[in-house]
Amino acid sequence: MAFATDEHNAPLATMNITPLVDVMLVLLVIFMIAAPLLTRTIDLDLPGITRHQQQAPSPPIALRIDAGGALYWNGVATPLSALQPMLQSELQRDPRNPPLLKIDASGEADYGVVAKVLAAAHNADWNRIAFVLE
Repeated sequence: MAFATDEHNAPLATMNITPLVDVMLVLLVIFMIAAPLLTRTIDLDLPGITRHQQQAPSPPIALRIDAGGALYWNGVATPLSALQPMLQSELQRDPRNPPLLKIDASGEADYGVVAKVLAAAHNADWNRIAFVLE
């Protein structure tokens, strides 16, 4: 800080802003160099839908797994071995608009059964899966 005197010989305090301007210019240069590094792009291949291609969504498939490990496809008891062919047939019915698979697993259900259900859905190339939370 520099001191000056006015016409009455009283000290007058003034601030030298040159260091402040130097610091601000250095910060500006740093941000100009760092800003392009912070922007990252993610390439997405989104499907385009025109008005005539829009379809009503298929009704979801409710798949319930009870505490004993039994599967119920829309309320009908289904063996685990038949799950993958059923998913594949549903997918072949309308490959562009597959229904949502809603898995409602009981809290006491064995994790191995849930893992087998997810593996069957993966092997059937099923992409739309949701878990029902209660």
